[in-house]
Amino acid sequence: MTGPLAGCRVLVTRERPGELAALLEASGATAVHVPLVQVLDPVDAGAALRRELDRLAGFDWLVVTSAAGAERVASAAAAVPSVRLAAVGTTTARVLADTVGRPVDVVPATQNSQSLLDELLAVAEPAQRFLVAQADRADDTLASGLRRAGHQVTSVVAYRTVLRAPDPGAVEGADAVLFTSGSAALSWFDAFGGHTPPIVVSIGPTTTAVAERLGLKVTCTAADHSLGGLVAELARVVGGEMPGDGAAMTQSSGRIHPAK
Repeated sequence: MTGPLAGCRVLVTRERPGELAALLEASGATAVHVPLVQVLDPVDAGAALRRELDRLAGFDWLVVTSAAGAERVASAAAAVPSVRLAAVGTTTARVLADTVGRPVDVVPATQNSQSLLDELLAVAEPAQRFLVAQADRADDTLASGLRRAGHQVTSVVAYRTVLRAPDPGAVEGADAVLFTSGSAALSWFDAFGGHTPPIVVSIGPTTTAVAERLGLKVTCTAADHSLGGLVAELARVVGGEMPGDGAAMTQSSGRIHPAK
């Protein structure tokens, strides 16, 4: 295998390796799937979500912040062509559009809640009605920002996430780990404490802040907060384009031990 990540063994911590694993393998890496977060139905088995989706025609916008959320609302959105659609990133938008059968109206270039909020505020007239479907652990950035701008917002839990303990054997000898959420960083810390592979790359500043608060040494944060940006950042590090003197490359021996 050739490519900028040839010979690099990279841990993918998302529940579904999907697009991220494909991007890594296209760059020559070996993607090792080590899911740290599991997606489950809400504690009410989705009753609140179904109730809001039943009245989706009363909303101007349906907003989703993950592919898991998109899967749970797409069929309802397909039946209401009048509702406008917004998604936090390209993967989420693709999942939504594939079922709904039409393009998503707003997808920010930078894939995080603040950027999605900024894009929505730029196109939505005041007092629009928003249904925001997201995870139980999601922060309030999007909903609170829309409310401050004068919009009517209903926020509903579309799914919940629980931390998963990874298999120590699966992560042994890894060259890098990629964190795509603060929950993944938290689950990693619960399992291994501060022990990490030599390279730790975070998808964005929010995830980096969680990891560093736990004492995990993040080598770098993707400048483009997307899956493609995450892989590009890893390739930059592996290629030797380290900030500073590159000391972060030697932060770990590469042997990972369960936390005591």
